Amino acid sequence: MTTAPLSLEHIIRPSSLTNKKPPVLFMLHGYGSNEEDLFSFASELPEELCIIAVRAPYILQPYGYAWYAINFDDEKGKWSDNEQAIESRDKIKNFIVEACSTYGLDENNVNLLGFSQGTILSYAVALSYPEKVKNIIALSGYINVDILLDSYKDNNFDNLNFYCSHGDMDQVIPVDWARKAPELLTTLGIKHVYEEFPAGHGVAPQNFYSLKKWISDKI
Repeated sequence: MTTAPLSLEHIIRPSSLTNKKPPVLFMLHGYGSNEEDLFSFASELPEELCIIAVRAPYILQPYGYAWYAINFDDEKGKWSDNEQAIESRDKIKNFIVEACSTYGLDENNVNLLGFSQGTILSYAVALSYPEKVKNIIALSGYINVDILLDSYKDNNFDNLNFYCSHGDMDQVIPVDWARKAPELLTTLGIKHVYEEFPAGHGVAPQNFYSLKKWISDKI
């Protein structure tokens, strides 16, 4: 399928379904990567899913992209640009609507798969705009409550379901940060699974097998 000129650059694997609007899985890559990264998973995921891997809007030299800047300052330490993150949150929300309309996708069966910074944005979109998404695969990330809508706790989360995983030896995003996600999801009454694997900042084979089974059962 040829990609349309939408608000965010992307690549697409069409669904095998031809008799109805297909479910869609949007892939959101990590800091400094690009849309090709997670797209390597596409051939292993259910054929009925239309898969759209999205490129983050901010360029990182020499060849990567980011959803928001991460700055390393001697005085402040490592800090994230939350204003850019909020802008990206809303760009993703708008892109979901655009893509579903343009490609004839089922807007009631929208799924997200994020890795690292892409997971942080997946959490932000889902918790801020739960009416836009259904299932979320959150790999090697955490919830940044500072980039959620102020009123997010008032949302109806009945439609949401999360698969969250993290490597217990992750040196980029500490596993303790990830463990706070299921605590918040439980508080909000959101359905979720949380798993840890003996891995660093990446997706171990057993992790991929687990998320593949989870999403296959949900769509």
